[in-house]
Amino acid sequence: MLNPDLNDIQLTKEEYERYSRHLILPEVGLEGQKRLKAASVLCIGTGGLGSPLLLYLAAAGVGRIGIVDFDTVDFSNLQRQVIHGTSWVGKPKIESAKDRILEINPYCQVDLYETRLTSENALDLFKDYDVIVDGTDNFPTRYLVNDACVLLDKPNVYGSIFRFEGQATVFNYEGGPNYRDLYPEPPPPGLVPSCAEGGVLGILPGIIGVIQATETVKIILGKGTTLSGRLLLYDALNMSFRELKLRPNPVRPVIETLIDYEEFCGIPQAKAAEAKEQADMQEMTVQELKRLLDSDANDYVLLDVRNPHEYEIAKIPGAVLIPLPEIENGAGVSQVKELLNGHKLVVHCKMGGRSAKAIGILKEQAGIEGINVTGGITAWSREVDPSVPEY
Repeated sequence: MLNPDLNDIQLTKEEYERYSRHLILPEVGLEGQKRLKAASVLCIGTGGLGSPLLLYLAAAGVGRIGIVDFDTVDFSNLQRQVIHGTSWVGKPKIESAKDRILEINPYCQVDLYETRLTSENALDLFKDYDVIVDGTDNFPTRYLVNDACVLLDKPNVYGSIFRFEGQATVFNYEGGPNYRDLYPEPPPPGLVPSCAEGGVLGILPGIIGVIQATETVKIILGKGTTLSGRLLLYDALNMSFRELKLRPNPVRPVIETLIDYEEFCGIPQAKAAEAKEQADMQEMTVQELKRLLDSDANDYVLLDVRNPHEYEIAKIPGAVLIPLPEIENGAGVSQVKELLNGHKLVVHCKMGGRSAKAIGILKEQAGIEGINVTGGITAWSREVDPSVPEY
């Protein structure tokens, strides 16, 4: 609770020493440090945003920290998810996070929930925590976190990142706006690429995660002016900050219950459309592609639709690069037609999604049929040629 009985909270001699730089701040002091010790914060996700904010909440002395995550540590996480280490690759993220938190501050109580956040468990998970911090990276979960916070009247400390840009604000706090005031409707599935597709500067989530941690501590202390009603926009490439005002929408729908957020965001419909499209599309495994490349066949063109900087990282021998954006704007369609000259078309990308989209565009605009390489160059690296870097 944000207004605890501080008479019940005591600091040990070691804690006085640990938090000495807080205790001499008039805005924190002994009372504030007791508030931090009495507080409970639930972090959704231990990825790029969750990593720094968990580290700093633990170091600040938040007494109880809950973590919701069901993922395992991957090598590709380590570029930005600084709470995890190489020795934890392949192991649960929540266990890695707890280990690091307790190394930083053994006075923290760390509660782990190794589960996917759903409409069935969100209210039970949230109800006993003072502040909810959203470190997720997908729209269904963001709407779910928001609506659960609204129903339980919990502050929702929000952050998001992509490439070189980040956002942060506080939702549902002291009558301020919530996530649905910023995004009344979710974008169409696939319109906003994930960090896995578009990339992210590894330092960026450190900045946004620390801002989230700062807002969380201010809410607990009851000090300062929070980001409620203000959306902070950060551009790391140009090192600039700017703000947008946010206000509650007086005609927004009333949130009365948690819903199916995958359905709300159009995920099942998009998957069904994709499945139908793939059912009508010829496919080829990377093993079949390898046999084709090793044969003397010269009646095909292997097309790579990734971006040029991806092509520099890793490539399949003989592939011709025409990035998907060029096919989407029409310029690449004529290039493909010239390349084919009666040959059959085989298309690959990183994992198979962009190549399928390219084939759909080529068929619609030029009547060109294509064969999609399932799993893309990632599958090629894992199953055919490990010397090809996986990114």
